[in-house]
Amino acid sequence: MILSASRRTDIPAFYAQWFMNRVRDGFVLVHNPMNYHQVSKISLDPDVVDCIVFWTKNAEPLLPYIDEISKKYAFYFQYTLNAYDKDIEPVTCKLQDKIKVFQTLSKKIGKEKIIWRYDPILITDKYSIEWHINQFKSATEYLHSYTEQCVFSFIDLYDRTKDNLKEINISAPTIQEMNQIAKNFSETAHKYGLTIQTCAEAINLDEFGIKHGCCIDSQLISQIINSPISAKKDKNQRDVCGCVESIDIGQYNTCRHRCKYCYASFNPQSVCAFSKQHDITSPMLVGNLEPVDKVTERKVKSLRKPYIPDLFK
Repeated sequence: MILSASRRTDIPAFYAQWFMNRVRDGFVLVHNPMNYHQVSKISLDPDVVDCIVFWTKNAEPLLPYIDEISKKYAFYFQYTLNAYDKDIEPVTCKLQDKIKVFQTLSKKIGKEKIIWRYDPILITDKYSIEWHINQFKSATEYLHSYTEQCVFSFIDLYDRTKDNLKEINISAPTIQEMNQIAKNFSETAHKYGLTIQTCAEAINLDEFGIKHGCCIDSQLISQIINSPISAKKDKNQRDVCGCVESIDIGQYNTCRHRCKYCYASFNPQSVCAFSKQHDITSPMLVGNLEPVDKVTERKVKSLRKPYIPDLFK
């Protein structure tokens, strides 16, 4: 099993203590996003968790626990770091502070286990194409020694985020603008020896040396755990997404970064309400079990391929 922690929220930034309590207790309860009172009980036994993929914009609260996590699990980070101001990301710290935490994490776990995400790319009068190109160059100078790979994507304007973005004259890049950004990003990345890929993008950028990437990456996981795995494409993701199957333990509308573009935490009132219900001792991220909840133990297993000795050596 590959554990996603989490596409739906920032567990390292806001729920590190809760996560560690779940690790120590050996299981987690997760609400079904489509039916709130259907609850899955998911084992966190290291024998069945092949790898954890952490998603974050701020890993600092999780740093004190990295050594403890390392003793039980293989893992890597999808780490978003960009330079938007508070008009886009209201709860954000200074860029240099973000970079310092990124660098500290990389030194602890190894640069091969931290993937830099520059996303989503959105265009406004303030955040022009030239702004993105310059910010990417500047950030790469600081980060290239602390990661091996950068992933970027262009904004998707979801209906659920329209209210949050209505006061911002925002646009998604055109094909021509995407090519211009990709060309410049690729030149910068290759100058500093970084692999660069896109995330869930249909556009073909092969001419710039940019391939389609995947966040839950079976090849990377196999390298980290030193064993091949058997994992299918995640059928719950978009067709253009190349990720393999995983189990996500987060909950929507619980991330307190309040990024205006976010598809996962798009309702500020729900974020506030759920945050108040969070209990670090609870087996679930929000609240506690209710009498109407139906708990089902999810069947999970390791995806590692069995070792078959070469009998003809």
